Amino acid sequence: MTEERTADTSPETATERAGVPTTDRFAARTALVVEIAAEFAEEVDRDARPPREAIAAMKEHGLLAAAVPTELGGEGATLAELSVIATELGRACAATAMVFAMHQGQAMALWRHGGVALGVTAMIDAVKAGALVASSTTERGIGGDSRRSTCAIEPDQAGRIRLHKDAPVISYATEADAVFVTARRDLDAPASDQRLVICLPAETTLTRTSTWDALGLRGTCSNGWVLDAETHEDRILRDDYAAISARTVLPVSHVLWASVWLGIAADAADRARRAVRKQARAAVGQTPPGALRLAELLVDLQSLADSVRHAAARFDAVADDPEVLESTAYALAANALKIGASERVTDLVTKALRIVGIAGFAATGPLSIARHLRDAHGAAVMVSNDRLLQNDAGLALMSGAIL
Repeated sequence: MTEERTADTSPETATERAGVPTTDRFAARTALVVEIAAEFAEEVDRDARPPREAIAAMKEHGLLAAAVPTELGGEGATLAELSVIATELGRACAATAMVFAMHQGQAMALWRHGGVALGVTAMIDAVKAGALVASSTTERGIGGDSRRSTCAIEPDQAGRIRLHKDAPVISYATEADAVFVTARRDLDAPASDQRLVICLPAETTLTRTSTWDALGLRGTCSNGWVLDAETHEDRILRDDYAAISARTVLPVSHVLWASVWLGIAADAADRARRAVRKQARAAVGQTPPGALRLAELLVDLQSLADSVRHAAARFDAVADDPEVLESTAYALAANALKIGASERVTDLVTKALRIVGIAGFAATGPLSIARHLRDAHGAAVMVSNDRLLQNDAGLALMSGAIL
């Protein structure tokens, strides 16, 4: 895999070719992780196993801790910077990139919404040291709606709490140093009155109920689990989950997911570029048959990159403005990015496949686009586009504003 990635000798970096500016302070470390992720990507996909080597490299090189604010002793990466990292990881191994993206969406909730309880501050310190965070926000029986729970926080007199959650999906649960779990505030609370609870492995029992044997994104290992936890109330984040989702988890996740999909498309386009260059060498003095299609592909890729860049910069500009983040217009814009990017990535990868031809159709090889296409199809069904459009329909009836 490493040889495949170095075959294009263009002086531009991958992110520059995708229209995304590089970020010097993370570029070198990201490149080291990308090398590891690319080396094991085919094995991770084939065996549907977690990208353990890349996760270890992300911890070692501080990528999982990149967004910890400077006032808490971290590097304070912006969402624009995280987006660039996610794109580079997405070019190498989409599963690794999705682990990075899902982790950041949850981890950022800690310092933005967690408060000062001892359990929360201890978790911030753990993330600063490289801890990996997973999430459990959906349950059987609620149709994938992360804004409702049947699971509830059950307190006792000693400040301990219990949770029981039947989750159809928890990605990379076996690799996580904590799982953040949504649950109703208490047994009498309505389904939408949720809190976010930090569940550590020592206090949590996971019983697997299904195995992730999927078409693509196989290394996310998004198995079904019944989660039982007994922990302390100081591991409940301060803000209600509606605010956490609107201000942080939803916009950050949608930007970073789209960044991953951009990376998938960018690497497919790079393979198409190499195929056309090979055609050019074989037909000196003639325009290669795929050249015009490649030009069209790069225009579309640039358009996707611009959308992702704009969304990341927009969040960074309003990150401390809850009124904007909780507005109908912002929610519509965040959903539009996810829906649009998830639809466009499959189109882009398919165009690249047709440019490359039969070598791209092969399951393996330096020009294979098979894994890219399978991974790309996960984008539209991971948090269903139909569900988001249904939510948008309700929002649109309340407001005609657009961002």
